[in-house]
Amino acid sequence: MSSEAFTIGIIGGRGHVGAELVGLLAGHPGLLLTMLASRSGAGRTAGELIPGAPDGLVLEDISPEALAERAPDVTVLALGNGENGAYARAAAGRSRVVLDLSADHRFDEGWVYGLSELNAEAIRGASRIANPGCYATAMMLALAPLGEDLDGAPVCFGVSGYSGAGATPSPRNDPANLADNILPYALVGHTHEREVSRHLGTRVRFCPSVAPFFRGIMLTARVRLRSTADAAVVESRLHSFYEGAPLVSVLAGKTPRVPDVAGTNTAQIGGVTVGAEDPQEVGLVCAIDNLRKGAASQALQNINLALGLDELEGIER
Repeated sequence: MSSEAFTIGIIGGRGHVGAELVGLLAGHPGLLLTMLASRSGAGRTAGELIPGAPDGLVLEDISPEALAERAPDVTVLALGNGENGAYARAAAGRSRVVLDLSADHRFDEGWVYGLSELNAEAIRGASRIANPGCYATAMMLALAPLGEDLDGAPVCFGVSGYSGAGATPSPRNDPANLADNILPYALVGHTHEREVSRHLGTRVRFCPSVAPFFRGIMLTARVRLRSTADAAVVESRLHSFYEGAPLVSVLAGKTPRVPDVAGTNTAQIGGVTVGAEDPQEVGLVCAIDNLRKGAASQALQNINLALGLDELEGIER
């Protein structure tokens, strides 16, 4: 590790995403994890609880006041929705970069929206970054290349692994409840529907479900375009749009699968289908790992950009 490495702290390090980010940081030469806050794990070493964590790092129950006194170069907020405000205020002006993994600041004009494939220039040098939601990441990656030609509200349906429901026990992350089952929830007004509608600049309709696998998202989108479409032309447009995005893979004539993206940092887009009776209707699919490209590796892309490092430093392609 370089003596000039930036220090980084994670508030809420024992959740699924916080733990995933800890693992990614182990392979990053320019970031040194010096703070890991967890009420439930306070006093225990990070290495006992999180694979890949530094053995000597002890988890702490850190208050906002304590964070203000010893804020690292980068503070990552990994608490639940509605729990990050005091920590964000404590780190503001003290940490060089504050990144919020929750939904608390995704609608705040004072925070940069951190979907790097679409907003890299704004993220470079940013001091406050709102990481996108996992479903929102998949939706926006699928829809953004078609944005100017969309006619009406796209309809999206997402299925997530149960890690997306968090680590706190609930019916949505109970394997017994999900066995041989799929559980729809938040069928109207899901926060990611509002998030994508805001940042894409067009109304989107979205329904989520959770399935009995641990990680990954399969997102299908049905859109209507302003003119007739051809599958090969749509695929070519996707390829062109993501030509400089090494973590987005466009599959020609093939539908993405969750097993192919689980445990990776890559989004796959494919399954492009044009309606036989109405060639203005197009369906397509985006698959991502909700804990990686939908959260932790996206966060690392954002941190790298904000600090002036290579965007993919510490991230396997």
